[in-house]
Amino acid sequence: MKHLITFLGTGQGPMVIGKQIRASGGIVVNAYDHQIHIDPGPSSLAMAKKYYINPRATSVILVSHSHLNHCNDVNTVIDAMTFGGLDKKGILISNNSLVNGSENKPPYLTKFHKNCLERFIVLKPNQKAAVDNVEIHTTFAKHSVECMGFKLVTPEYAISYLSDTTYSAEIGKQHLGSDILILNVVNPDNSKSKYNLNTEDAIRIISEVQPRLSVITHFSEQMLNQDPLMQARSINRATKRQVVAAKDGLTLNPRTYSSKKRQQKLRYY
Repeated sequence: MKHLITFLGTGQGPMVIGKQIRASGGIVVNAYDHQIHIDPGPSSLAMAKKYYINPRATSVILVSHSHLNHCNDVNTVIDAMTFGGLDKKGILISNNSLVNGSENKPPYLTKFHKNCLERFIVLKPNQKAAVDNVEIHTTFAKHSVECMGFKLVTPEYAISYLSDTTYSAEIGKQHLGSDILILNVVNPDNSKSKYNLNTEDAIRIISEVQPRLSVITHFSEQMLNQDPLMQARSINRATKRQVVAAKDGLTLNPRTYSSKKRQQKLRYY
């Protein structure tokens, strides 16, 4: 049974993604015989091939919101996953605007690809679904469009992905108990934006959640100019927690950071 988190992209914004300075294929989590693709943005399939991930093995797609750098390849991934609809399979979990559209925008999920899936589930923040041993909790995110984060809870570990959001006191509380916290830290500590986190916001959230590992990703051009590695070190010093700045292709074994597994081992001492 493979347990892996693979980052198929760590870029944000038209300058970074348009030039593919950093890729934008989302995050793939392998857990308990399920391959879960989170936010398949542009270059999903190319990055999957580069890092030896078979899109046919995908069983769950999670899309946090309908910005192109998070959802552009949702139909493409479904097409690859289902062999163009010949093998009806898989589950998509997202919000109403992506699946059904709104008054101003059509849905990003096409009718054809909707029918390729075994199921699609429309959720709001603070709801949950389950796929065998993996519980998927949706969490509140405060962004410029309808948006939500995801908390994946398994028998051994919990992984939180905050998606795009501005800081609020509610954000951290939803992710308490997470072993791995993935934060879209778009801006460095000397910059702020209305709808995204910066390094100072990350410090506040990590200090509250106290995960065993935090991974910062989704970097703007300004963040890349400031060097995400240095920003991660700054967060580490402030929080006294392990912090990693993601690179395209970064892979992690979530079992390594399992607090439950650690507690089980301590029983023998």
